[in-house]
Amino acid sequence: MNFGLILIIRNPPKWHRSDHEVYQGYIDNAVLGEKLGFSHLWTSEHHFMECGWSPSQFPILASIAARTDHIRIGTLIYLLALHNPVQAAEDAATVDILSNGRLDFAVGPGGSPNECRAFGVPYPERRARMHEGLAIVRKCLDGERFDHSGKYFQFKSIQMTTRPVQKPLPLWVAAFGPKALTEAGAGGYHLAATPPAETQKYYDDALRAAGHDPRKFQRSMHQIVHVAETDEKAWDEAEPFIHYYMEKHYAMIEEDTLLRSTSAPLDKSGKPNLSVPPIGELRKTDRGPYGPSFIGSPDTITRKLEDLFRTHPMDEMSPSLGLPGMDPKIARKSMELFAREVMPHFKNFNGRK
Repeated sequence: MNFGLILIIRNPPKWHRSDHEVYQGYIDNAVLGEKLGFSHLWTSEHHFMECGWSPSQFPILASIAARTDHIRIGTLIYLLALHNPVQAAEDAATVDILSNGRLDFAVGPGGSPNECRAFGVPYPERRARMHEGLAIVRKCLDGERFDHSGKYFQFKSIQMTTRPVQKPLPLWVAAFGPKALTEAGAGGYHLAATPPAETQKYYDDALRAAGHDPRKFQRSMHQIVHVAETDEKAWDEAEPFIHYYMEKHYAMIEEDTLLRSTSAPLDKSGKPNLSVPPIGELRKTDRGPYGPSFIGSPDTITRKLEDLFRTHPMDEMSPSLGLPGMDPKIARKSMELFAREVMPHFKNFNGRK
């Protein structure tokens, strides 16, 4: 089992610092992540968020590439439907060159209704635009001259002359539901999400139908994680920040009918529950933004990861070990504790069995 590290770069108003300080703190954490033995450094993207969620991933990845030597870097996820796919391919190839072949390009439909409106993208079209755009990215990265006349994009006589080091450069898609998993498998993309094993069969079946061996395709999941010496200390350090994260995450889900039906956490009766208990009460529910929380001591986190891996096959789990607004020093202690006390437990663990 590999463990990556996802940088969710945000600067919440309640704990606001200068943007330069925030960005440098996360990049310092990325450099530390390589030293601690994490397999990947992933970045994320959103636009127009009150917390200034990082909207531009490739400059961040180029900066990380300049300060690291061997750790892989990647987008998790790049909102391709909001971007020109030829420009995205050129940016990806450039970062792959700068990193000497360490880039993974993972895309997803993402995008809130507000983001899509701002970019002039009809919200229901975002997944189809993503897949058409990713097919164009693949053609660009192949380096051959091509024409493209599709539903959303038209290009004439394109030949990208900026060639990535990797051949092929790994392409990933975030997918969770049966239809999305089938599309990802049919396209021959790695999986930047890990639904339960029974749902992943849609992905495997589509890979095989397209002539691919599922064993050759990677699967990665991200979770919000915080580790301290005891469960109580972990919650003391993390609860205000996980509360903020959940409030904003659930507000995004509330905007989207599809997300409400597929991503909203369920209460004990099986009904969607987008309420967030107040600080001091949240820890009693043991909830996180995507289901059970991953906040606690090394033993608690290890046990919860064991439970997760039993039902969700994957090759890599990428924790976010630095909640928005949290003091970077506390985030680094959590990273160090996770690397020292949790990761070795899974050194010989095969997450795909």
